[in-house]
Amino acid sequence: MAELVAVVTGATRGCGRGIAVELGAIGATVYVTGRTTREAKSPMGRSETIEDTADLVTAAGGRGIPVRCDFTVPSDVDALVARLERLDVLVDDVWGGDPFVEHEKPFWENDLDRAIQVLRNGIESHLTAAHRLLPLLVRQGSGLVVEVTDGDDETYHGTALPYYLVKSGIRRIAQALAVQLKPHGVTALAVTPGFIRSEAMLEGMGVTEDTWRDAIAQDPHFAMAESPHYVGRAIAALAKDPDVTRWSGRSLSSWALMREYGFTDLDGTRPDWGRWFEEVFLAGQDPTEVDASRYR
Repeated sequence: MAELVAVVTGATRGCGRGIAVELGAIGATVYVTGRTTREAKSPMGRSETIEDTADLVTAAGGRGIPVRCDFTVPSDVDALVARLERLDVLVDDVWGGDPFVEHEKPFWENDLDRAIQVLRNGIESHLTAAHRLLPLLVRQGSGLVVEVTDGDDETYHGTALPYYLVKSGIRRIAQALAVQLKPHGVTALAVTPGFIRSEAMLEGMGVTEDTWRDAIAQDPHFAMAESPHYVGRAIAALAKDPDVTRWSGRSLSSWALMREYGFTDLDGTRPDWGRWFEEVFLAGQDPTEVDASRYR
C-alpha cells in the first residue's frame, strides 16, 4: 500500500499539530497548512509555525510539507491544490476564531463584527477547504474526510452563540458530506477532542506539557486534560482502518475512539473526558474528591 497523503488545515498548533504529527507517525506525507510561518505571524499572534509542525511530522517518521494557506482566501487554497497529485486524508481543523469569541456575554451584547468573524473563520474556512479539496478525493474514488469540532452532540452548554453555531455547524457539514461523498467511495465524519492541553492553554495556566498536572490545583477538571496527540492518534487510527466507512456521518470523540482502537495519550493513560463530563461535571460532584485515575 502506498503511503498516505494527507492535508491538515489549521496545523500550526493545538489539535492540528497533534493530528499532523500522529499522521506522520504512521508514515504519511502531510501537507501542514496554516497562516503562521517563520517569516510572518497570523492574527493569532502566537509563536508556533507551520514549519515547526512540518519538522515534527518528519521527525515522527513521516514527511512534513509546510504550505502557508488562509482558508478564507480561495486563491490560497487553489495554490495548495495545485501542489497535490493525490489526496487520501483531509483533516479540516482550521479555526483561528478564539480572539473574536466573547463567551461571557449574551449574544445581543456581543460585538457583531467580531461575532461574524467567528463564523467566517470557523464555517467559511471549512466550506472553502471542502469546495476546493474534495474534487481530488472524488476523482480518486476513495479517501477520508475528518471535520474537527468541539463536542459530539448538539447540547448547548453555555458557550458563546457564534462559537456554538460554528462547532455544531461543522458537525452538520460532516453529516451532509458523508451523504454526498458516499457514492464516490469517500468517508466523511466529525471528531472532537476532550479537554485539550493546547499550547495556549498550557501557557495560560503557567505550566508545560511536562508539568501540566501542576495546573490541576487551578482547575480540578484539568485532571482529565488530554494532549493534542490524543485526538491525533484517534484520527491516525481512523486513517489506518480498512473498515472506516462504518463511521460515516458520525460525530465521534477522542474518548470513544480510544475505547474502539485502544491507543493512549503521551503519558500512557487513556483519559475519558466523556465519562468524566457525565459522571463528575454534569452530576455536580466535587472533582477534588474524585479519583481521577479511574477516568484515565
